[in-house]
Amino acid sequence: MKIKSENFCVKEGEQVDLRKWPTRVKPAYKSKKEYKKYLEEHVEKLSELQRLHYASNRYAVLLIFQAMDAAGKDGAIRHVMSGVNPQGCQVFSFKHPSATELEHDFLWRTTRSLPERGRIGIFNRSYYEEVLIVRVHPEILRGQGLPDGLIDEKTIWRERYRSIVDLENHLHRNGTRIIKFFLHLSEEEQRKRFLDRIDEPEKNWKFSQADIVERGFWKQYMQAYEACLSATSTKIAPWYVVPADDKKNARLIISKIILDTFNSLKMHYPKTDARRRQELLSIREQLVKAAPDGD
Repeated sequence: MKIKSENFCVKEGEQVDLRKWPTRVKPAYKSKKEYKKYLEEHVEKLSELQRLHYASNRYAVLLIFQAMDAAGKDGAIRHVMSGVNPQGCQVFSFKHPSATELEHDFLWRTTRSLPERGRIGIFNRSYYEEVLIVRVHPEILRGQGLPDGLIDEKTIWRERYRSIVDLENHLHRNGTRIIKFFLHLSEEEQRKRFLDRIDEPEKNWKFSQADIVERGFWKQYMQAYEACLSATSTKIAPWYVVPADDKKNARLIISKIILDTFNSLKMHYPKTDARRRQELLSIREQLVKAAPDGD
């Protein structure tokens, strides 16, 4: 299996045209059995690296997932992170801001949920909603209680991009590594998945009238994503555009990108110095002497 993370990375300063980014590529697997084998290998390696990450306690890792409805964010998170110790990983889903959250700046509610060192934080949607859904629906912006002088749609998005990049630079300087995934779904594949959600009773709960309403803004969302990806993909916090029409292949791509990022950190387990080693040997001797006869 050959997956090159860089093939899906948006370079800093690149102007993104999503029509040129595929929603489906040649799969990295030849059969369902092979897919399961590769995913299990990735999950096992990620589990090992997560234990090392937790023990070394030097970095925090933040994974951000953004996509249109039915792109497979939940499934990707569930399958890729299935082997990670829950103690070292937290998932946060951000929907409409609460009244309290609207009383603060737009980064406040997500900043409170950033991962600690040694842990993995996952944002299922994130502060990027403030330059995506809010840009597509500017009436939301006008309802956020900002001073009139700050609501200028000619400048506010550029200013919010700058705030986001500044935040991510700050986090990087303090040991947080950020990986951002945009699951790139085609409009036709979304249509098929919506039909599945209607036709299969066990999936009915996933579908609502609001999903169809938002689908009507597809073009506007693509334009918002293009502007966002172009303005906020940096060397230290890159965006990865993951072809999402094939869920299985998307999971393999996502897991490979995460593994590559962890491997780049060059982590190691805490080293034991001579004094600590002597202390451990002394404790071991006490435990051996305390063993019941015959052990």
